[in-house]
Amino acid sequence: MRLLQAMAGLPGGGAEGFFMRLATALARAGVDQETAIRSHADRRVELSDAGIPVTEMRFGGPIDILSRWRLGSLARRFDPDVVLTWMSRASAIAPKGRWTVAGRMGGYYDLKYFKNCDHLIGNTPDLRNYLIKNGVPEDKAWYLPNFVDDRRMPPVDRSEFETPFDAPLILGLGRLHRNKGFDLALAALADLPKAYLWIAGEGPERRALEKLAYELEVEDRVRFLGWRTDTPALFAAANIFLCSSRHEPLGNIVIEAWAQSLPVVAVASQGPTQLIEDGKTGLLTPAEDATAIATAIGRLLDDPAQAADLSGQGHTAFSERFTEGRVVEQYLDFLERIAPR
Repeated sequence: MRLLQAMAGLPGGGAEGFFMRLATALARAGVDQETAIRSHADRRVELSDAGIPVTEMRFGGPIDILSRWRLGSLARRFDPDVVLTWMSRASAIAPKGRWTVAGRMGGYYDLKYFKNCDHLIGNTPDLRNYLIKNGVPEDKAWYLPNFVDDRRMPPVDRSEFETPFDAPLILGLGRLHRNKGFDLALAALADLPKAYLWIAGEGPERRALEKLAYELEVEDRVRFLGWRTDTPALFAAANIFLCSSRHEPLGNIVIEAWAQSLPVVAVASQGPTQLIEDGKTGLLTPAEDATAIATAIGRLLDDPAQAADLSGQGHTAFSERFTEGRVVEQYLDFLERIAPR
């Protein structure tokens, strides 16, 4: 199997992280790969260290003729069985040839950007249904889940972020964008006077969130950690994981928390409602309801036995559906099915 992957992603994000995990896992499984990425030093080094050749290009959008030409030239030279494109920019310039083109979607994107793709992948069952409802034939629309890194790390020293050792600690992860609902997390924290909140991520909403924390008088109990590469250590330090997203097509972060055996409270957005069985593998709260979030968190803090039960059943769900081995097996089967030769 010869696979060319093209990722025109941001410096950080869920899709970008999974691209790296999948590429290196497929390399370990013996897939002959080349990759095309937007310039990113850390990705280039990690891929190269895994024995995967890397070509960096601009991926500048519709007017970027050079990237289109370079990606086509790379495909003609490498002659893959399958070209796997990630998100809209790479998919829009996917080269046509004797190979099969598959576009991987992590959201409810406009399908006009995926016209060059022979097959489309959604990473939730609902995304596959979205593809079919929008005219993609059923035999061309696929559901392939993500897997997450389940390696354990020693907990981050709470004193590094001026957090008492015995304080209830809530963890949130993600880009600081309105869709991620961190304003709801801060409002919930105001109703949990003994708890602390760590938010790991960066984005355009940081100043607004810092201002809101001050206005809610919780600034002394919230820590903005920036982007982190040691998320297992953050999970190990926390008591509860909060997914406060208003819009979350999948919810990689929920699976990550399950993998680390951390109880989950999540707003009932698209992805978490497909993943979580309420009251069994996590607690779901209504949209735009910070009071409900605080109530759910308080419930788990007051009932350690329920918190332990949720974390155990969440970890079982991860083990049965979202490990590297299970997901890589599905990707290998998919690639073999769609390859032209």
